[in-house]
Amino acid sequence: MQDLETLFPKIAGTNYKITSPSTIDYNCIAWAVEDVLKWWWPFKPYFWPQGVKSEETIEAFIAAFESVGYEICQGGELEPAFQKIALYVDATETPTHAARQLQDGRWTSKIGQLEDIEHDTADDLVGHRYGRVANYLRKPL
Repeated sequence: MQDLETLFPKIAGTNYKITSPSTIDYNCIAWAVEDVLKWWWPFKPYFWPQGVKSEETIEAFIAAFESVGYEICQGGELEPAFQKIALYVDATETPTHAARQLQDGRWTSKIGQLEDIEHDTADDLVGHRYGRVANYLRKPL
């Protein structure tokens, strides 16, 4: 747990918990859309939705999420009829991470090749490693 707290100082002292062992079978983008069979990224050899530009841009990542039913929304507040995703970007506006909101309002993230975790807010992972939340997206449950 200490390694996660070093990577993400905002989660120290919160109710975060590890929910799976480390794996390289999927990444945070795949986890956000509930796909544990692929590593989603816009470059080969990884999976990327057909018809979506293969580039590391906010627009391409939004299009990838839209390809599976998501749409941009205003914020990360819980809306019981929707599942939400937070898309993170670094200082150069390059996507770095995605987290998915759970039905209780908490969030879940796959941390690179490390574990999946549950954390209280999308902002818990904001900082040097993942940057800031650039967009929230939602799809009906």
